[in-house]
Amino acid sequence: MSRSSIVKAVLAWLRMVLWAGLGLQLFLVLQIGAMRFIDPPSTAFERSQIWQIVRQQGRLPWRQEWADAAQISGHLKRAVMASEDSAFLQHNGVWWESIEKAWGRNEKAKAKAAQLAEKRGDKSNGKAAAVAPAAKIVGGSTITQQLAKNLMLSGERTLVRKGQEFVLTLALEVLLPKQRILEIYLNHVEWGEGVFGAEAAARHYFKKPASQLSAWEAARLAVMLPRPRYFEKRPQSSYLAERTQTIVNRMNEVVAP
Repeated sequence: MSRSSIVKAVLAWLRMVLWAGLGLQLFLVLQIGAMRFIDPPSTAFERSQIWQIVRQQGRLPWRQEWADAAQISGHLKRAVMASEDSAFLQHNGVWWESIEKAWGRNEKAKAKAAQLAEKRGDKSNGKAAAVAPAAKIVGGSTITQQLAKNLMLSGERTLVRKGQEFVLTLALEVLLPKQRILEIYLNHVEWGEGVFGAEAAARHYFKKPASQLSAWEAARLAVMLPRPRYFEKRPQSSYLAERTQTIVNRMNEVVAP
């Protein structure tokens, strides 16, 4: 095969990949547009979590029941915004200030972990290499970004996946009103092992529908969101109790869409 033939073949392959990528983006955007009128039955994250549980435990635990925005307590909407994304109504999907603060916190956490590792290395007197403890990495994702990630993406942390998340975030903000974004988010966010959505969470933890959640109950659920399966197993956590009261105090400062 001649050199020119190889170049042509490579260019043809690159064009095919480009068109395939554009086609995928169009397909995903059309799916998001349809969500303005159609309730998504499940998300990629839900399906992956359920599959893991089935493989590990041989059972299919899936508690989920769609609740329209009017059927979800206003307390829960404000609590989730106060805890996860207080600027939800102000930003266009990406809260750059939050990302900048999260970056700063992450750098401090890494520096602290490195210092601890160095001290441990000194105490070992050269007998063993110091191993840095894992730094606690915090994110700056908005509610829209979290929804974009859960709806259609895998759990990989790569630049390509992050770029795809950014595209889907913008599509959600352009094609759906804030109220609809929050409604879909609250119906699909994880609140425990196999527990997805506000209605399932309210019944699982408080034996009542999502519409009847009190301010304290709503705040407690909101605080669980970053680590729902962890707090599901530790209901008496002192952090959970203290953080819940903090969110209750902040809720009146938040206006839900």
